Amino acid sequence: MTTIAILGSGTVARTLAGRLHEAGRLVVVGSRDPRRTAPAWAGSGIRVTGLREAAGSAEVVVNATPGPASLELLGGLAAELAGKVLVDLANATESDAAGFASALRHPDSSLAEELQRALPAARVVKTLNTLHESVMADPARLATPPTAFVSGDEAGAKRVVTELLGALGWPPEWIIDLGDLRTARVPEAFVLLVGPLVRALGPVPFGLAVAR
Repeated sequence: MTTIAILGSGTVARTLAGRLHEAGRLVVVGSRDPRRTAPAWAGSGIRVTGLREAAGSAEVVVNATPGPASLELLGGLAAELAGKVLVDLANATESDAAGFASALRHPDSSLAEELQRALPAARVVKTLNTLHESVMADPARLATPPTAFVSGDEAGAKRVVTELLGALGWPPEWIIDLGDLRTARVPEAFVLLVGPLVRALGPVPFGLAVAR
């Protein structure tokens, strides 16, 4: 059975790890400080370890680290990530005083592309970065079906990610393959709309959807 490593131990990691574990997947969580993090996961059935050990132990690795720190955190894991499918969920932005995204860190590129440059032997696929974390693993909770966008250079890696999305509750018709990794620039830019939407709608879960 494929082992899935989730790098990061915040709310995104907890949501995805719990759903994948419930779906019968082998999940390990990688933390920058596993001794401090592990007690919060006690009794979950999910093992918590360091970032390097987690990345090295899995065939599929999910980047759920904070976007501004992702390049630094994952850049040192080139050997562990070589040949692996790296699923990038993060958004690398500058933040305003309220903590909302105010500018993109890579305005002429994308975090996904920068990760691929830093990790040329990895197989980077971008997805789920246009959604509240609660929707990532429970898309049917929204009144309007949301869309999960997929961007990546390798068809085989995107198939792996599409299967992973299925385990998280995503029907195939709610998933759109945008094309190669350069297309990740468009969904990454959506994060700039999050602050205005929260101010308009309140702190309710939402995600981007394509009406057809």
